[in-house]
Amino acid sequence: MFEAFENKKMKKLLDKFLDIWSVAYAGSLLGWDTETYMPASSIKERSIVFGRLTVLAQRMLLSPEFRELVNQAEKEEKLNDFEKGVIRVLKREIRIFEKLPPEFVEEFEKLTAEAKVVWRKAKEKSDFSIFEPYLTKIVDMSRKKAELLGYDEHPYDALLDLFEEGLKTREVEDMFGNLKPSLVDILKRIRNSDGYRDKHPLEKEKYDIEKMKQLNKKILELFGFDFNRGRLDISAHPFTNSMGIFDVRITTRYAGYDFRRSLLAVIHEFGHGLYELQIDEKLMATPIATGVSLGVHESQSRFWENMIGRSLAFVETNFDLLKEFLPFLEKYQISDVYRYFNLVRPELIRVESDEVTYNQHIILRFEIEKGLIEEKLDVSELPQIWNENMDRILGIRPPNDALGVLQDIHWSMGAIGYFPTYSIGTILAVQIARKMESEIGNLSDLIHEKKYGEIRTWLKDKIHRWGSTYPPKELIKRALGENMNVRYFIDHLERKYKHLYAI
Repeated sequence: MFEAFENKKMKKLLDKFLDIWSVAYAGSLLGWDTETYMPASSIKERSIVFGRLTVLAQRMLLSPEFRELVNQAEKEEKLNDFEKGVIRVLKREIRIFEKLPPEFVEEFEKLTAEAKVVWRKAKEKSDFSIFEPYLTKIVDMSRKKAELLGYDEHPYDALLDLFEEGLKTREVEDMFGNLKPSLVDILKRIRNSDGYRDKHPLEKEKYDIEKMKQLNKKILELFGFDFNRGRLDISAHPFTNSMGIFDVRITTRYAGYDFRRSLLAVIHEFGHGLYELQIDEKLMATPIATGVSLGVHESQSRFWENMIGRSLAFVETNFDLLKEFLPFLEKYQISDVYRYFNLVRPELIRVESDEVTYNQHIILRFEIEKGLIEEKLDVSELPQIWNENMDRILGIRPPNDALGVLQDIHWSMGAIGYFPTYSIGTILAVQIARKMESEIGNLSDLIHEKKYGEIRTWLKDKIHRWGSTYPPKELIKRALGENMNVRYFIDHLERKYKHLYAI
């Protein structure tokens, strides 16, 4: 083990880290089971386990012996990039955990484990009041967490940093400030175009769930998903969970109609899974053997979903395969499916929204989270605030809580500060595609020729293999030769929808 590491003190540190890694591995496996197969009442015990495992990992990380190993390794000269990455990641973890009292950590883990089960029940009944007491406590504890962690500019910064290393509230505000005018303008022009339709008959077509499962598996095999190291299962909210680089599990859901929802979710989660599966095996069981941030992670899922799954080339090359498992497609043309995959309209559900309106959903959540942390909003007001702002931003009002404030699992997970990473990933996905095309050829040609291996290899060499070796902004600069730039995304929308809707 640890072939990528040359320093003896570093290897000693990594050997000790295996204890912490093993606890995290067990926690990840339990987390996956909680969302897939765990009986609902089991959460009474499972929540205790989550709390105790996290505190156990915290205790090991902050032990004098482990911290001394980190300090000794850091003093070594001529550390390679992997070794420097390990030091950066461990010092960051130590900094975070030493500011959070163990009783706070345990209570938060126990609370959010229970909250996820309560959220599912509240969503099924479309009743926010069931979830409200839990969310109130999660928000209160998130405010306290921000104060405990500390910040220079804004309390929300402390929470953003947990998901996107170094991200600031002002950077998110600048990103959305640059995006929003163009998004509003493009949507307006699309809706005013002669060819605009806000519905598609394929949305109503019912499919056989077993056939849809087979189709999803075929697409994953086409892309190169390693079923010897991964699984595809079902969950209420599609997700990817990585125990390690040899065990990565993804999920989707099946409604029985509107097949793109299930298919695009699978393609999206494949992007997340591929990232973890393509990390250099020499980094196995080390602190850097995972994706560097949720923004970079989301860039991988949105790349596969938007730049490949929604592309005309993908529909053209897989139309016969789609028809094999979805016989109703015999009544349709390739152009019908392409328009269906790229239907633009204000949508109630974030994960089912199109490229043009998707970021508006993130803006809504960002504004709400920021208001909650600033104590300008109260949890009890959220259904009304959500509905009013959906009306203001997208011109639609949710008819119930399930299609509104309860649609996302994230707040039940305590993941306040997570949502802006979705926009970062959506923007970077286009930028990654453009850089890839400049080096290995037109993406449409690669898809037509089914050269998914070349696409995977490029992503591995530029992004995946490094794991968390470099901070997210540095990794992007190294991979793309420049920082994130929203202009690529806006230009992509202009070109694509000019063709589709003659805007």
